[in-house]
Amino acid sequence: MHDFPPLKNDLLLRAATGQPTERAPVWIMRQAGRYLPEFNKEREKHDFFTICRTPELATRVTLQPINRYDGLLDAAIIFSDILVVPQALGMVVEMIPGKGPNFPEPLVLPEDLKKLKEVVDVNKELGYVFDAITMTRKALEGRVPLIGFIGAPWTLMAYMIEGGGSSSLSKAKTWIFKYPADSHKLLQKITDIAVDFLVGQIKAGAQIVQVFESWGGELSPHDFNTFSLPYLKQIAQRVKKQLSQDGLPSVPMIIFAKGSWYAIESLSEIGYDTISLDWTVDPAYAKLITKDRITLQGNMDPCMLFGGDDAIRATVRKMLTAFGTNRRYIVNLGHGILPTVDPEATRVFLETVHSVGLELNKN
Repeated sequence: MHDFPPLKNDLLLRAATGQPTERAPVWIMRQAGRYLPEFNKEREKHDFFTICRTPELATRVTLQPINRYDGLLDAAIIFSDILVVPQALGMVVEMIPGKGPNFPEPLVLPEDLKKLKEVVDVNKELGYVFDAITMTRKALEGRVPLIGFIGAPWTLMAYMIEGGGSSSLSKAKTWIFKYPADSHKLLQKITDIAVDFLVGQIKAGAQIVQVFESWGGELSPHDFNTFSLPYLKQIAQRVKKQLSQDGLPSVPMIIFAKGSWYAIESLSEIGYDTISLDWTVDPAYAKLITKDRITLQGNMDPCMLFGGDDAIRATVRKMLTAFGTNRRYIVNLGHGILPTVDPEATRVFLETVHSVGLELNKN
């Protein structure tokens, strides 16, 4: 195994597993990325997926927010993308500036499943992510824990069929309604890779992992229970089982199913340690439903970072008061930080989380 420096800040790991904390830890989804001028300088020199596939570049970018906001972030999240899994399956994925991901040849009919690789060796196809995690973990020198992540099966399936972003997911939904058996076949295929990929990330040095079901809220409760939840459950349980069989300790696992407020209770019962919430969920409701069985993460509206310093400070205080500050809570946005956010607004957010969190813990 790797010889990593000792961890100096374990707030996130304690909060994720229900242990007491001096204040609520904080990190930001997409914290290493487009809103930072230092990242955009790297993008001027390198293609998006080149950065993902080059461990030295991925490490550099992952550390950018940790260095800029020295002492304010309680975790780093490896710079990668959920769409590396479709790439590992043999699909071409482009990242087009100003537009986002694009699949030149999406899955159109069930026969297209034959185009996907029958077997995916994650060490061969995604080893660059593992190398980046190991390199980054060492470069962090124990300052904060490192988060690994994957896209959930339904979200990845939707991208693979839609060919990119979509406002209705009509093509992907056509599949689950018209070709349910083939949809389940694809979802299972992605799930099997996801399990291997997460286990590989943890073995490479990830100390906590998050599963992004970014398009979960596009499904009805019934369809979520049919085409998302069973696979999310498999991932949590199989990852922990595989680690145990390999003689390795488990790491905390976070599930983020954006828009799936109706599934909070179900998500709290399938093996995850933390549920990340979007901004449409009331903290009191989430706490009532989960009954202190699981840590909650979130959930400030990312657009609040455009509201000015006073609004940011007031919202953070309200959020910390509602969720609590010393147990079972991790501060985050309700989705990824937006590319046009002023990095100094992010600093105000982070500084306020620290000061208000410590203040409330004294009371």
